[in-house]
Amino acid sequence: MRSSRPKVLIVCSREVHDLSFLAEDLERLSAVAEWAWLELEGGEAFGANEDAGAIGQLMAKVGDVDGVVVSHGSPRISAEVMDAAPQLKIIGELEGDRFAYRIDVEAAWARGIRTVDTTHGSSYPVAEWALGLILISLRNAGESFRKILAGDTAKPARDDFGFVHGELTGKRVGLIGCGHIGRRLVKLLAPFEVEVRVYDPYLASEMPDAIGVVKTSLEQVLSKSDAIVCLAPHTPATEGMIGQRELDLIPSNAVFVNVSRGVVVDSDALIERLKRGDIVAGLDVFDPEPIPPDSEIIGLPNVFLSPHIAGVTLASRHRFFSLMVDELERFFGGEEPLFELTPRSMANRRGAAAEQG
Repeated sequence: MRSSRPKVLIVCSREVHDLSFLAEDLERLSAVAEWAWLELEGGEAFGANEDAGAIGQLMAKVGDVDGVVVSHGSPRISAEVMDAAPQLKIIGELEGDRFAYRIDVEAAWARGIRTVDTTHGSSYPVAEWALGLILISLRNAGESFRKILAGDTAKPARDDFGFVHGELTGKRVGLIGCGHIGRRLVKLLAPFEVEVRVYDPYLASEMPDAIGVVKTSLEQVLSKSDAIVCLAPHTPATEGMIGQRELDLIPSNAVFVNVSRGVVVDSDALIERLKRGDIVAGLDVFDPEPIPPDSEIIGLPNVFLSPHIAGVTLASRHRFFSLMVDELERFFGGEEPLFELTPRSMANRRGAAAEQG
């Protein structure tokens, strides 16, 4: 006789299991569902495991499950897999770089199966590092550190960029993109009493009022902000979105921060804009990555660089699964999930035309 408690199958590699699953989260999951772990290895970092043997193992395990949670190592939860799981009600992705490579979301939606992901677990440290880069850039701290390394330990002069423009309080901050990272960054910015303006064609019309920002155009964000933060995901629509024309809109004495993806910004155009010396950049990402040792960007005094570390923390690895357990607690407790993959959210991630509203 089938148990009345929901059954959840977790499909992932040994590395994900050992690094991401905390005992307290597994205990929480045990309180709401019977669960099992299917260890599978293979597939690219954000791609599905296409090994026939792995797919066969998955198919053999899903017959009576109510929920499936996938991550690195899992095959794609395809229409065929869903049809082999007649009790399946929810599918969750732990860490898929936002594109649901391991879930056929359209097939799930057609079957009334809910789809969620908690990839945004890394948004927390990215938002923190975005704030850090804003502050570092406003002080042009990269240049100060370069001077110290070169033996010049004197305080900056009174006409130094950081002396003149170094405070964030009361300034205008412009966000290019306002998804999970942007909304967390808005919270972190609140104590600085800044005015926040955002460009995001996918942002629902009621959201600006709810989070206290002004929705505007890309041109307005670039030309009317003291600090500009690029948070746009890499999609066909955003690749190279910030080119020479856009960079020329940035006013003198502003700072430009990028914690999204390097390919969203034209690297050559960015270097040329920075060589004019009137703005400062804080970059966690660049195109190409890793940054070539001979790249001109490394030698520019008005740039602070970090090697794509914004979202890479141990806490974020734990958070992927912790947030997923939260979702399963909500869903099996009769509540709505918070982080659902919907046609609107997937259109955003894939760079499709934005819905109105």
